[in-house]
Amino acid sequence: MQKYVLSELDSGERVISERVPSVRSVALGFWIGAGSRDETDAKAGVSHFIEHLLFKGSSRFRAQEIAEIFDGLGGELNAATSREHTLVYARIPDRHLATAVDVMSDMIFAPTFEDLDSEREVVLEEIAMYEDTPQELVHDLFSEAVFGSHALGRPVIGTREVISSVAKRSIGAYHRSMYTPGNIVIAAAGNLQHDRLVRLLEQAQRSAQQSKGPRVRPPLVKIPPAGVRFQRKNTEQYHVCIGAPGISRSDRRRFAASLLDGILGGSASSRLFQEIREKRGMAYAVYTFGTQYSDTGLIGVYVGTREENLAPCLEIVAEQLADVSAGNLRPSELERAKENLKGRLTLSMESTSNRMSRLGKSLITDTELLSFDRIIAEIDAVEPDGVAELAALLLAPERLSASGIGPSEARFKRALGHLHPGLRALAAA
Repeated sequence: MQKYVLSELDSGERVISERVPSVRSVALGFWIGAGSRDETDAKAGVSHFIEHLLFKGSSRFRAQEIAEIFDGLGGELNAATSREHTLVYARIPDRHLATAVDVMSDMIFAPTFEDLDSEREVVLEEIAMYEDTPQELVHDLFSEAVFGSHALGRPVIGTREVISSVAKRSIGAYHRSMYTPGNIVIAAAGNLQHDRLVRLLEQAQRSAQQSKGPRVRPPLVKIPPAGVRFQRKNTEQYHVCIGAPGISRSDRRRFAASLLDGILGGSASSRLFQEIREKRGMAYAVYTFGTQYSDTGLIGVYVGTREENLAPCLEIVAEQLADVSAGNLRPSELERAKENLKGRLTLSMESTSNRMSRLGKSLITDTELLSFDRIIAEIDAVEPDGVAELAALLLAPERLSASGIGPSEARFKRALGHLHPGLRALAAA
């Protein structure tokens, strides 16, 4: 059973940890409530840019020193940015926890934003690499199709225009406004004592700025109408996402949503994987995906396929969405999805990094931290009717948005007609 301890420092940071005495490592993460949805259009990509710049030097450590210290510890240091938070995380041998806390605290609270122009070029190269990867880029097009001009529809990585021109002063102002103690959670899991972690953090952050409390993010008041986005590219395959707005991370139906994902396309035995790849050989990659935000979410299907298979693949997607929405779950289909989900959860608990992520993400997103037994019970409690009703609600044909990358927009538009006539009309508008 997972047992964790939660504290709040005098400066405002929340600290949560779980002791796992059977390991000799610690996974440590600094979670900041700052993501791409918190940016204005003029600062699109600044959260991600700052994530890079944190590694370029702080008040007490140069960039090379940071790299050498963690290499010398035999540890791992990395970071990631999403639409709602930024994470700087490390995994180190337990005896080096004090060093990791000291260096990471200085990186988070006192970056110098040196080597700005060289790192600017690195991020511009990352954007170029991303745009050369259509199976990834199509997901950003899909977010834009679903959320339109809202910040949730913008790519996390940012745009060339902003990254190439944003000034150090603007970057510093954004950091000061978002990297406040009350907007930061420190999570850890492994062979550590919570009280010692708190003492180390207090020592490392005595000069940290005073907190104004957790930042309150404006909610998405109204979901934009369904949309279609297409980017012409001379690719061998068409890369397509089909889906709709999903549910928030606090929605009790999230367990049914996870099972719906498993039944439709989240595993090797799922419907779309079997029907499109295994039985017909019409795609190498086909899967479903789901993302949950604080106030909404995404649910969708991805398929990459050659031109002659595009329309048949989308026809199969439409058939399977309709079949599940009608409640036609096959014998043992739901039970297999439940066992798959519970098994993956059990295996994930063997990783200190996953345990740390579970703690940190729950706290930074203000989501109830359920016990392992409670999660298993919630999964077991999902009924077939609940899965079908959720599918019918979220994946109704008239709610669907679509994105595509490929050589012919006209062929893409024609194929969308297999999903819903309205999609073809949207694509033609």
